Amino acid sequence: MAIVEWCQVSMTMLGLIVEPLQETCFFLFVVGELLLLSSMIFLLPVVCGCPERCRCHSPSNFVDCSRQGLAEVPSDLPPQTLTLHLQDNQIRQLPASAFKSVPQLTTLNLYNNSLSNLTSGVFHGLQHLRVLNLTQNSLHSLESRLFHSLPQLRELDLSSNNISHLPTSLGEPWENLTVFAIQQNQLQQLGRALLESMPRVRHLFLKDNLWKCNCHLLSLKLWLETFIYKGGITDSIICASPDTWKGKDLLKIPHELYQPCPFPSPDLESSQVQQLGAAHRAVPRPPESHSSGERDHWECEIKPKPRPANLRHAVATIIITGVLCGIVCLMMLAAAIYGCTYAAITAQYHAGRSAQINEPAKTEGKELFDSSMA
Repeated sequence: MAIVEWCQVSMTMLGLIVEPLQETCFFLFVVGELLLLSSMIFLLPVVCGCPERCRCHSPSNFVDCSRQGLAEVPSDLPPQTLTLHLQDNQIRQLPASAFKSVPQLTTLNLYNNSLSNLTSGVFHGLQHLRVLNLTQNSLHSLESRLFHSLPQLRELDLSSNNISHLPTSLGEPWENLTVFAIQQNQLQQLGRALLESMPRVRHLFLKDNLWKCNCHLLSLKLWLETFIYKGGITDSIICASPDTWKGKDLLKIPHELYQPCPFPSPDLESSQVQQLGAAHRAVPRPPESHSSGERDHWECEIKPKPRPANLRHAVATIIITGVLCGIVCLMMLAAAIYGCTYAAITAQYHAGRSAQINEPAKTEGKELFDSSMA
């Protein structure tokens, strides 16, 4: 009995000791879990590679570094980034392969920075880039192979810069480009070859440039007419010079009024004339001392050469010709009806007069016959 009582007392005392121990262990477990969770939350940006001054959204692979006063592209961008916003910063220069850490990038926004020059290899490695926004920077020109490494590019916005010249080609043909914006720059001319390298472009924005509507812009006008006829969308191109067309819409100026461009040089023309066996003299070049306005006037002195009418003008000509022919036919029909009616009325009138003249003669002849019979 003594042993049993001792065992019961021992078990009771052990229970009194175990219960507090279980509560203490549970408390320590909860505290440990909270510490682990907080450490994971604290270390998550470091593990994901999100830059310190940027905001990362992992589910959509979106990184927003806008409005942070950045002077360069962050070097620790997550490699899985698809969309990168760097607008409203102070980035002045981009080194070659500036975005090599984000090879999967599809959208890049560099709006409102201080970029003045772009090296040819700045976008190297961005094989999947589709949207590129370079609006409102300080770009003056673009190298011919600048976008050579962007085969999937679909939207390119170069608006609100200081671009005064575009090369005839920007690398290989842009088979996928559908939107091209170059408005609010300093362009005076735009080569047709550049536009022809964009076979799938559907939206073209060119307004608010310093367009010089002379013979060199005629090819752009003809290309735009075909572009619009095929369903393309573009804005208005307002001429800034010469004074003859200043303030006019390029597409509303008849191409027959444009003056042809002069020959590139008298030597070239002389050689061509000699090859053809003609005795024409080469066109003289204007003196170098003349001002640019006088040279522009000299370019426009030659009479325009006949040019083939475009499809819209041909259709309008056919419609107008058909209407005029219809009017002429109606007039001829009315003249014929009038002539026939006049002839019928005249014939009826003469027939009535003849009947009135013959009636007294018949009466007099009948009286003479009756008197002779008597």
